[in-house]
Amino acid sequence: MSLHRWLRRTWTRQLDNFRVRVSRAEALPQLAMLGIITGLISGGVIIAFRLVIELSQGAFLPGGDPENYEGLATTTRFLLPLGGGLALGLLFQFLPARRRQVGVVHVMERLYYHQGRMPFRNALVQFIGGALCIITGHSVGREGPAIHLGAASGSLPGQYGGLPNNSLRVLTGCGVAAAIAAMFNTPLAGVIFAMEVVMMEYTVVGFAPVILAAVSATALSELMYGSQPAFQLPPVSLGSLIELPYIILIGLVIGGLSTAFIFLVRETAARLGFLPVWVRMTLAGLIVGLLAIPAPQVMSIGYDTVNAALIGELAFGVLVLVMVCKIVATAGCVGLGIPGGMIGPVVFVGALAGGALGMIGQTIAPTETSSSGLYALLGMGAMMAGTLQAPLAALTAILELTGNPHVIMPGMLAVIAATITARAVFRQPSVYHALLRARGLDVRNDPVLQSLRRTGVGAVMNKGFVTLERRVTREIAQRALEGNPEWILVKEEGAYQALLLAVDLAHALTDDKEAAEFDLFAIPGERRQVTSIDLQANLQEALDRLNASSVEALYVSRLVAPGIAHVYGVLTRERIERSYRYS
Repeated sequence: MSLHRWLRRTWTRQLDNFRVRVSRAEALPQLAMLGIITGLISGGVIIAFRLVIELSQGAFLPGGDPENYEGLATTTRFLLPLGGGLALGLLFQFLPARRRQVGVVHVMERLYYHQGRMPFRNALVQFIGGALCIITGHSVGREGPAIHLGAASGSLPGQYGGLPNNSLRVLTGCGVAAAIAAMFNTPLAGVIFAMEVVMMEYTVVGFAPVILAAVSATALSELMYGSQPAFQLPPVSLGSLIELPYIILIGLVIGGLSTAFIFLVRETAARLGFLPVWVRMTLAGLIVGLLAIPAPQVMSIGYDTVNAALIGELAFGVLVLVMVCKIVATAGCVGLGIPGGMIGPVVFVGALAGGALGMIGQTIAPTETSSSGLYALLGMGAMMAGTLQAPLAALTAILELTGNPHVIMPGMLAVIAATITARAVFRQPSVYHALLRARGLDVRNDPVLQSLRRTGVGAVMNKGFVTLERRVTREIAQRALEGNPEWILVKEEGAYQALLLAVDLAHALTDDKEAAEFDLFAIPGERRQVTSIDLQANLQEALDRLNASSVEALYVSRLVAPGIAHVYGVLTRERIERSYRYS
């Protein structure tokens, strides 16, 4: 054997062993290592995405300021998003429908319906489309594209390496956390968002790699941009406990505002979804262009406006006008399919709504009410919690975005009040779940399914089997039983047909000592029909495969060469059920 063949065989064997180890639900060391790698890849992709946007904005906006859309002439403010919407529409119009799927909703769909297998071409469309819509001033954020790109950065290397699907789910979550962490310099919020909003589960095995991914991505981002928080504001704190009832009231009001936003997004998508893609995106650009004439702050991300609200620079009338325009513009963009994010606009709306309500409080009780900056900060968290149904992610986000620990206690009140209002009073799902339901999709996430998804078939399959042809000689049968296998995988005409207990063949050899040949379909015993499942599959896929194929067992295989599959083990329904009952 040549050195090259030996190295290739050794590498293949080690990689197969690694795949089987990662398929276990408790593969913590392997997943931790993969989490670090995912964080570095995702961080690099997000930095590249951010550079494309900021360098492009700085090249044409007045003063080279990436956020100075307010400095554009009125005509330019109208034509820029309109032209950008038309360009995006024409780009997406000529793409196949499956390639147009981008953003957080697409990530959740791929995670729950396709085991986290993210397509490369969709990620490429997201990179180009997300950058273009933000640069041309559409009322969207960069975190939606970032989450998609981060998820793809975790999933695609795992797919290329043939890793099992249960680990692809974890790597997708790692990419999401890393993307949020790298984009906003918020590692903890990235972790919580990935677990609370996208993966919707908390496990130690899931937490560890996600945390490492967020940390490694944040470190890479800080090398590029430094460690300053996204928003700068003077020190603010709660002036008096008397304010707590008013903070609860603000949470209730903003919870209602988040419900109105979700309703607008859902209705826009439902009522105008029949229009051609290029018409919808051009219409979104027209909406933003018209609203940008009286309120240029609605264009693009608008963090300069959020900072102005936090330090109390905006008048009450400006806060209300820009907030209303931003809600309409963002609902139009998201509902009509612009490939941008909505967390940034949600934070924007919350800051302006909170600032306006803070000013009302100062008017009613000037000596007892804190600065409007504190209320703008609380509004950010409340709006995010009500819209995303993610109170913990919202609380950690405002803490990390501002670097101000004094907001924790009042922030908890505002966040919970908004969440209860949206979820219990108005019975609204999160905006992402509303959009999933609009597509006819339902994200089920009960504990049994979680357990099945966390484990790959390679961790549970029975390796105690031998493969025999349907008709075998006594000598071959005796030799096959020497290793004390539990199962016999019966092959006929090049295809695997059934699974037979090895003890049944042993009894046949003992009962008929004169026979020279045995038909494994004729000897007494229970035979189970089989079909194949890939080594990458998890236990949920295995159970679905059993139900869909109406068979009693599976053989676990993987293509090792064109037309050549290697069988790694066999899997029965009973073995799957035991694995999640006692996991």
